[in-house]
Amino acid sequence: MSAKKLQRRFTESVIPHTVLLVYLVIAMFPILLVILNSFKARKAIFNNPLMIPTSETFSLEGYATVWERAGFPSYFANSLTVTVVTILLVLIVGAMAAFALSEYPFPGNPLLGIYLALGIMIPIRLGTVGILRLISSLGLVNTLTALILVYTAQGLPLTIFVLQSFMQQVPRELKEAARVDGASEYRIFGLVLPIVRPAIATVAVFVMIPIWNDLWFPLILAPGEKTKTVTLGAQQFLGQFVSDWNAVLASLSLAMIPILVLYLIFSRQLIRGITAGAVK
Repeated sequence: MSAKKLQRRFTESVIPHTVLLVYLVIAMFPILLVILNSFKARKAIFNNPLMIPTSETFSLEGYATVWERAGFPSYFANSLTVTVVTILLVLIVGAMAAFALSEYPFPGNPLLGIYLALGIMIPIRLGTVGILRLISSLGLVNTLTALILVYTAQGLPLTIFVLQSFMQQVPRELKEAARVDGASEYRIFGLVLPIVRPAIATVAVFVMIPIWNDLWFPLILAPGEKTKTVTLGAQQFLGQFVSDWNAVLASLSLAMIPILVLYLIFSRQLIRGITAGAVK
């Protein structure tokens, strides 16, 4: 193999993989640090934060505190309820809206697409005061319904924008053939969904992560004990003078589980959706 080919192979393969490996280490380091220290006694967390738990430093004190005294199962159930219901609403409503925008030309269709794109660029937190007033006027303060409605509105712009671009790539001949066979529009919509399954999985992951990790809206709209989420519940271990770091790290480690499970389930579809979007 010539020197030019070796240099080209090094440039195209080794360098990108090295950069990705470095990025992986940087991204995974804080996560591994949190998980490792969640299994340590309090002194070991501060004395040797980078060391793997040993027989002398191993402790489940943080997990015991979280499950026995913090009401963490209730917080976990609240976060799971809000996240699952929101994802279902976002995917159903977003997919139907994306299908309508991609399939039926009507006056104002491009402007509506631009309007939805603005929802991606403008953070929803800028309207916190107006949202709080609206939720208060509806009597939904300290309810999971308030969080579900806000998160649904937050996730729809990205969902519609992504699914619309994927649905436009579905061959029109396939849909026209279904219409000739007498299929209804709802039936055609059902035929399109499996084709854009990678995009749906990608959107589900990107919608779930900010919902599950959010602290802003649970703190403002649903700070009650019965409606606390995982991230808000973890804050009770952080005090002004004394913090229970065992419980904090344990709660954060448990909060990572749904994200990791979702990624393992949809990893193949997620990668297909991202690469398909890159090719387009």
